[in-house]
Amino acid sequence: MAAFVPARPGQVVVEAGCGAGAGLLCLANRVHHLTGIGLEQDSATACLAAHNFSLNARDCLRVRTTTLPALPDDPLLGGPGLRRIDHAFANPPWHGHDSSASGHMQRDLARRLPESGLAGWVRVLTAQLRHHGTLTLALPASLLAGGVSAMETARLGGIRVFPFWPHAGQAARIVLVQGRANTRAGSEMLPGLVLHEADGRFTPAARAVLEDGTALPA
Repeated sequence: MAAFVPARPGQVVVEAGCGAGAGLLCLANRVHHLTGIGLEQDSATACLAAHNFSLNARDCLRVRTTTLPALPDDPLLGGPGLRRIDHAFANPPWHGHDSSASGHMQRDLARRLPESGLAGWVRVLTAQLRHHGTLTLALPASLLAGGVSAMETARLGGIRVFPFWPHAGQAARIVLVQGRANTRAGSEMLPGLVLHEADGRFTPAARAVLEDGTALPA
């Protein structure tokens, strides 16, 4: 997901549901001089993210504890009039709030949608975006229609879909969906990426992203 965010040096990014901070760390490693804010519901996981940022000497990254759609007290975040965020991204919970709960609290928070649902995440993150800023979501293919609909309702355009094929010839299970603020451009289905060879090894293109920090092809 971080490899698909079209960030440039000097920009401001926010990740909702940042977990232990891996996404922001990957993006900051690929694009230097970013300012990054991670939003995380679980306070213990947020502390782990802050620790990881410190261990990696990423003073440009910080984490705030909050539960969307509420926003934390941060000078870069606030009402629609501020719009200081260049790019937002999220791997939102995939299961409905009425699905079976996990016995592991952190896993349950990461897997189940809050009452506001996916549309609430899209709405609050879109409200923070600068002109032509982007929102990128990682979703299961089964939620593609819902993700696109939520973006269109939030008035994001130029929606691009990037599928991940587990193996050549297999149906995509995970897709990246990206919309851009203040544009009327049409939607686009990108070629995507085959993740594994027939023997289970990562393909060269996948390794370039995972090991070398290469951006995904737009």
